[in-house]
Amino acid sequence: MALWSGRFEEGVSEFTQRFGASLPVDKKMYEEDIAGSRAHAKMLAAQGIISKEDQEKIDAGLAGIKKDIEEGNFDFDINDEDIHMAIERVLTQRIGSAGARLHTGRSRNDQTITDARLCAKEMAKGLMKANLTLRKSLLDVAKAHPDVIMPGYTHMQHAQPVLFAHHMLAYYWMFTRDFARLHAAYDSADANPLGSAALAGTSYPLDRQMTAKLMGFSRVIPNSMDAVSDHDFQLDLQYACSVSMIHLSRLAEEIVLWSTSEFGYITLSDSYSTGSSIMPQKKNPDFAELMRGKTGRVVGDLMGLLMVMKGLPLAYDKDMQEDKEGTFDACHTLHDCMICMSGMISTMTIHPDAMANSAQKGYMAATDVADYLAKKGLPFRKAHEIVGHLVLECEKRGCQLSDLSLEDFKAESPLFEEDITKALDIPSCVKARTTEGGTAPSAVADQMKKAQAQFDADSAQLA
Repeated sequence: MALWSGRFEEGVSEFTQRFGASLPVDKKMYEEDIAGSRAHAKMLAAQGIISKEDQEKIDAGLAGIKKDIEEGNFDFDINDEDIHMAIERVLTQRIGSAGARLHTGRSRNDQTITDARLCAKEMAKGLMKANLTLRKSLLDVAKAHPDVIMPGYTHMQHAQPVLFAHHMLAYYWMFTRDFARLHAAYDSADANPLGSAALAGTSYPLDRQMTAKLMGFSRVIPNSMDAVSDHDFQLDLQYACSVSMIHLSRLAEEIVLWSTSEFGYITLSDSYSTGSSIMPQKKNPDFAELMRGKTGRVVGDLMGLLMVMKGLPLAYDKDMQEDKEGTFDACHTLHDCMICMSGMISTMTIHPDAMANSAQKGYMAATDVADYLAKKGLPFRKAHEIVGHLVLECEKRGCQLSDLSLEDFKAESPLFEEDITKALDIPSCVKARTTEGGTAPSAVADQMKKAQAQFDADSAQLA
């Protein structure tokens, strides 16, 4: 029998019961629902709204239901529609009228959003932990290869040489920002809506500060209508997931490229590769590719919830039932992708020689040659033009800048001297980038200290 059966002469059809049910999705929140109900009952007793005896029966009954669910001994009935009704039905069957008093002073509107907020906090916390695992793998691989030089790219063309560690730290900082977004999403969810009832509050003397404390919320939502209709915290969480997945997709793309024969910068572990059913030689970066694919799924979850919330009037609307499935999916997908990427990074083999050989191609010292002239007083734009002519000459000859003679250089500018060879040396080019955040070994060493300090600070937040 539905909770609203007193108003209706007929029940819903079997089809509409299934169509409207959220139980298949929200039964994942059983733990949060029970925690919220136990806190609510304790507060009701403290306020004299129900008896202490009823509260103790409710508490014991809910503890038993939680144990049964965890042990797989709880029969979910689709006729219950959602996790709240399922638990309340069984509770009332087991403890009688005391169970029927549990819903005093609350609505499923504030109950379900309370569950969702508690669940969002736990998922955000789990994602932050996975984020730290991934960042540690990036830090570790950067520390293990401090001197490896590779090409840096713009437009996927050879641009300037950089340290491999510098490249890895670029992703480290991306995921550091993701940690901050996940933490912000946690803070967004960390507010108590319970006690707002359906939308207008209640005439019972509820203590919302007490339930907030019991459930671990840092504050109470001040407006009852906003409390039951706000899903910004889920949008914040899904947005954080989407940005992090985009970062993972970018890193996955580089891993796919670097593992090709054309690049040969890395070899993935067998544990993070697959083969071909027809080509015996193949070693495919399937899991990196899968992360790229899953990015669209997570971004799609965010777009779905944005469209659900667009144009909804206050306060609660059934549309909002569509909030949870995408949130669960986005968080689960991101979590697994971060764990997979962490393992992939930690176990891949780096090929320094392949990276160094590639860094010798593509006229990657060209900027340094232009800087050489500019430091001798030539306007940089003119220096840029001169070096452009030298590169064009190299292309015609099929050689590199380092293959040109001093006479070739002087033919373009008398400012060139024998020390131009230093500007053509790739390791010297790297060492020259000493500005804060640059790719010089000294600058990267400083950056590494900052990265480690930030990692330690973020880890402390979850301790």
